[in-house]
Amino acid sequence: MNGLLKLTRAIDALNLKVGKGLFWLVFAAVVISAANALVRKTFSMSSNAFLEVQWYLFAAVFLLGAGHVMLLNEHVRIDVVSQSLSRRTQIWIDIIGLLVFVIPLSVYIMWLTVPLTWTAYQTGEMSTNAGGLIRWPSYLMMPLGFLLLGLQAVSEIIKRIAFLRGVGPDPQLAVQQRKDSDALADDLRREAAAREQA
Repeated sequence: MNGLLKLTRAIDALNLKVGKGLFWLVFAAVVISAANALVRKTFSMSSNAFLEVQWYLFAAVFLLGAGHVMLLNEHVRIDVVSQSLSRRTQIWIDIIGLLVFVIPLSVYIMWLTVPLTWTAYQTGEMSTNAGGLIRWPSYLMMPLGFLLLGLQAVSEIIKRIAFLRGVGPDPQLAVQQRKDSDALADDLRREAAAREQA
């Protein structure tokens, strides 16, 4: 079980790094959107490339961030029934949902989109819009995003099994502790920066 728990730490670290990196893509999308609007209003000019870059960045944030969202337990959950069940039953529901829905869906979408991405790359498929961009980078976000999601689902299953066997913490409590420690670290950084400025 220790080897599997090491694997979960590696997957969690990967999705955590990807999630933190995606903040920069959101920033880039905002800057590009603002620049495009400014140029369009000021000079009556526009570029389809700018619009498509925004779409690509949005696709990257949405698709590549799915594993990060699952890691932080921020995904949509319908707990109307399960909240009244025991914690062990809730954990089993999570395991079954991940095994029956998330992992098969992730594998199926990767299976569908890898050939599509490869074909677009080989043919140099371009957008049909004037001044549009190449398409394969946006296609690549699909298999990569679902790979990260599938890996995170594996990590979550292992953590839940470890909890059921008594060799790991409750995954939800661990996530809450991580969020609390991140918030504390952010507060300490802000205080240190304020002291340096003073």
